[in-house]
Amino acid sequence: MSAADPILPGFYPDPSICRVGEDFYLVNSSFEYFPGVPLWHSRDLLHWRQLGHVLSRPTQLPLPDGTKPSDGIYAPTLRYHDGRFYMITTNMPALGNFLVHATNPAGPWSEPVLLAQGGIDPSLFFDTDGRCYFTSNGTNWAPVRGAYQCEINPLTGEQLSPTCFIWPGTGGSYPEAPHLFKRGKFYYLMMAEGGTAECHMVTISRSRAPYGPFENCPHNPLLTHRSLMSPVQATGHADFVEDQNGNWWAVFLGYRYCEHGFHPLGRETYLAPLTWTADGWPVINANQPLNAGVNLDTGLPAHPWPTTPARDTFAAPALRHEWVHLRNLSRDAYSLSEKTGLSLDCRPGSLDEPVACAAVLRRQQHFQFRFAAALDFAPANEHEAAGLTVLMDHAHHYDIFLTQRGGQRTLVVRRRIGSLAADVATYPVVGDGPLTLLISGDRSHYHLGYHDATGDHELARGEVRYLCSETAGGYNGVMLGLFATAHGQGSANQARFAWADYLPHSS
Repeated sequence: MSAADPILPGFYPDPSICRVGEDFYLVNSSFEYFPGVPLWHSRDLLHWRQLGHVLSRPTQLPLPDGTKPSDGIYAPTLRYHDGRFYMITTNMPALGNFLVHATNPAGPWSEPVLLAQGGIDPSLFFDTDGRCYFTSNGTNWAPVRGAYQCEINPLTGEQLSPTCFIWPGTGGSYPEAPHLFKRGKFYYLMMAEGGTAECHMVTISRSRAPYGPFENCPHNPLLTHRSLMSPVQATGHADFVEDQNGNWWAVFLGYRYCEHGFHPLGRETYLAPLTWTADGWPVINANQPLNAGVNLDTGLPAHPWPTTPARDTFAAPALRHEWVHLRNLSRDAYSLSEKTGLSLDCRPGSLDEPVACAAVLRRQQHFQFRFAAALDFAPANEHEAAGLTVLMDHAHHYDIFLTQRGGQRTLVVRRRIGSLAADVATYPVVGDGPLTLLISGDRSHYHLGYHDATGDHELARGEVRYLCSETAGGYNGVMLGLFATAHGQGSANQARFAWADYLPHSS
């Protein structure tokens, strides 16, 4: 693969990485989705398998109804020290800054340890003398934007020193995501600046002491694609790791346009080589943009993981790791069965509200794809509906669902774009029994329809650009999901999905 290819495609932003022996672990932010903070494992930095989620219990990740899109879990940091993993992050606005810890990265992880220092994008650094430094930014609480720091007890959260302002950054907007680390005689402080869009960048400074004073790198920014006509944009928010051979690597976020100015996949995770100048400053990707043809060869033995089947029959006791919920969906809202697959209750909440509606969703990871599911559902009235969605947030989504219209089962395609919502296609269904619904995508449109013995049939389509953050706002990428609802009414009905599959096409 080349440096222009994400190592984690789709909505996996704000990467943070650490190494333990020959094993690499990486986490991402997850915002309003539960469980939160996807956790990845690799042996070669190129092939990754998801171990699960760090925050898998509602007590660790409260996301109450009303949690806005792009609230919830902000950028996490993952660190390892003295036999224990630590993940520190922000839950906006429920908990503020907190950390959890575990001796096994696959869990279980502790209950949240709350932290007093404000800001977002918190980070931890364990010095050689055993001290633990907690660094965050000055958003919404401090008089000056930039990096702030104190010492803490990471097991109890007790703050052991006053909060100090240590570096303002280089002058870019929204200085955030500070990471303190040490190499040789210097402490390095890295930040993201410029906002998490086209002006995003990585900057760094260094000092001989953890609280500074810090001097700016003479070739800041270390990484940015601002003002470049590159297929990868918004590069920034980096973390560094040294491999077992002494080579250094940077992970960071970026996004790809489907058409000029629109990125439905969200911010993705990238990898690039990192070298050091003779006078001790880091250089990412040889100071070249990601599309400059640098091929990624980590020099580590290739270690691919077994491929996950494209089709999920929901026969396991728990959902596969790629499936998540909007906010804290009650576990009794759905069930899994080897015989019947996934059953979703027709709960009152719907995709049009910022609530924990009965839905399971996965990330769109390719511009061209086919997402299909077998649905068996007998709606009792026009309020009950079940089907598939392609969703950015509660005000921006396209749905194909089975409901009742005029006493007959009917397929409906509905488009919601901000305050505008309309049924754009209806198709009366003859007879009972399961239907195969599908959503396919390309770089310009989502196509919603059904499949039968004669092939695929499109009922309607919707433009991709209206489900991108350039239209909807926020920081997320598009999700594909299965849902059921009674639209504010009580119901004992269920929708059963025998299987669902996601098949990427070349893009």
